[in-house]
Amino acid sequence: MTINLTEYPLLANINTPDELRKLNQTQLTQTSEELRRYLLNSVSKSSGHFASGLGTIELTVALHYVYNTPFDHLIWDVGHQAYPHKILTGRRDQLHTIRQKDGLHPFPWREESEYDVLSVGHSSTSISAALGMAVAAEKEAKNRKVVAVIGDGAMTAGMAFEALNHAGDINKDMLVILNDNEMSISENVGALNNHLAKMLSGSLYTGLREGSKRILKNIPPIKELASRAEEHLKGMVVPSTFFEELGFNYIGPIDGHDVNGLVDTISNMRNLKGPQLLHIATTKGKGYQQAEQDPIKYHAVPKFDHTETTLPKSAPSLPTYSAIFGDWLCKTAEQDSKLAAITPAMREGSGMVEFSQRFPEQYYDVAIAEQHAVTFAAGLAIGDRKPVVAIYSSFLQRGYDQFIHDVAIQNLPVLFAIDRAGIVGADGPTHQGSFDLSFMRCIPNMTIMAPSDERECQLMLNTGYQLNAPAAVRYPRGSGNGATLPAITETIELGKAKLIRTMTGVSSENKIAILNFGTTLAEAKLAAEELNATLVDMRFVKPLDQSFISKLCAEHDCIVTVEDNAIAGGAGSGVNEYILSQGIMKKILNIGLPDNFIKHGTQAEIHQELGLDSQGIIDKIKQFIA
Repeated sequence: MTINLTEYPLLANINTPDELRKLNQTQLTQTSEELRRYLLNSVSKSSGHFASGLGTIELTVALHYVYNTPFDHLIWDVGHQAYPHKILTGRRDQLHTIRQKDGLHPFPWREESEYDVLSVGHSSTSISAALGMAVAAEKEAKNRKVVAVIGDGAMTAGMAFEALNHAGDINKDMLVILNDNEMSISENVGALNNHLAKMLSGSLYTGLREGSKRILKNIPPIKELASRAEEHLKGMVVPSTFFEELGFNYIGPIDGHDVNGLVDTISNMRNLKGPQLLHIATTKGKGYQQAEQDPIKYHAVPKFDHTETTLPKSAPSLPTYSAIFGDWLCKTAEQDSKLAAITPAMREGSGMVEFSQRFPEQYYDVAIAEQHAVTFAAGLAIGDRKPVVAIYSSFLQRGYDQFIHDVAIQNLPVLFAIDRAGIVGADGPTHQGSFDLSFMRCIPNMTIMAPSDERECQLMLNTGYQLNAPAAVRYPRGSGNGATLPAITETIELGKAKLIRTMTGVSSENKIAILNFGTTLAEAKLAAEELNATLVDMRFVKPLDQSFISKLCAEHDCIVTVEDNAIAGGAGSGVNEYILSQGIMKKILNIGLPDNFIKHGTQAEIHQELGLDSQGIIDKIKQFIA
């Protein structure tokens, strides 16, 4: 894909931030306009994260203009908003490849660019990492500056507050920019705050502030009075904030779309000592009306015509697993008022919009706080509620201690509906659900289920919900195969596998049994038919159907396990452990995800590359038994 750069006369000559810094400050407004148009033009043709980047255009320009990147460290939280950063740091002409196999990474990624200081993807890591870099920079003594950009949503996570508390305590030089895209500032208030921000971050005010502290430092009563006077003075002209209590010098809020105001304020704050916090107000989707009006819909977009007023409608397809879960949630709540559904800020992604509207008293969005979500569910269970935690596989990692300590040890009836399990696709290593079976399987008291289709998924949700013990159902991103859904009360027998296919005829050697866990069943079935193998849908990762495994071992020469999870410690490992514990000598092949982080690409592309499609399974088995 090529974009005519003659339409972007300033941007066309910016291949690195050094070239941006050669511009006159009066040219930054035009640069920002060109950058916004380029982002709109590129992402609309290639797909990708969209609204967040439009909201950080001016901030990105200002930061790279003021700071000497990459020597100065610039850290983006999560990274949805970092497309403009990639454009200004030598990746403009590759932006059309973003999130595609072998293309640009969807988030800042250390291996991709020296300007990407921290590899990110999950929320609320920026301040902790920035503080570590600030401590290292002080010891390095080269006057390296450190800046973290974090959104108001990411600021809801406990990790962000832990970092703020530590930063204020050890008083290292760093700047945290709070990008607040939920609040709006009226024109007058915005102008006033911009003026005050420049004044309060300028040398006159800070000189008076620091000078008075030095003069009064040996007179405690007067020093305390002066400190209080300063606090009250500031409280009269800027919004009240608790950031000062954490030890930060707070400036703002200011207009995050005024590039010159940002440059002036950030330039003033660049050399201030101690931890600084600049609060800016921005609009997600800024400059593209549809995205401003519906930033959730335009968070990540397919290819679309940006001259049209709506995104293209996708062809009718089968319901996604997330939608099936959301429908199950509503039907179950209709019958049980004790159900409590919990999400850590993923209402749309987890299919919970209808539930949140129909059952608001049973719906809890705890914000980006996975640890709290799990222990909150434990408390609800103790209180005789029936909690269901809807959470992405890679996000559950963040609540692992709570999973063990607060749910499993106490054997509490919490059902985990684990979405995005297995290969997720375009969001890459930080979002692949590669490890949940491995990290859950070793925990006592757990029941772990892996459905092969949407019917099995609903059966397992029913079963887990009625179990009165900790349970997890893990299902992938994407749609099922159109299977008929069961009744909301129908369950399955705990720990029982399901025979799908029996080998035909009699063979003297290489009798193969394929034990499948999860939605790889369709591909495993094609492989089993090609190889004339027995095929079993294991259903349960824990407890395993041990008697069935023993029977298969007695009747077959080779046992093959297939799963969309890391081989290390996964479902296949559980089969291996049982067979070895019985003293059975058997050829065993485990097929799953390798011992490395899986890069981005479509699910189909990655499954094919890793040999999890039918041909890959056939090839691995043939090679193993040869």
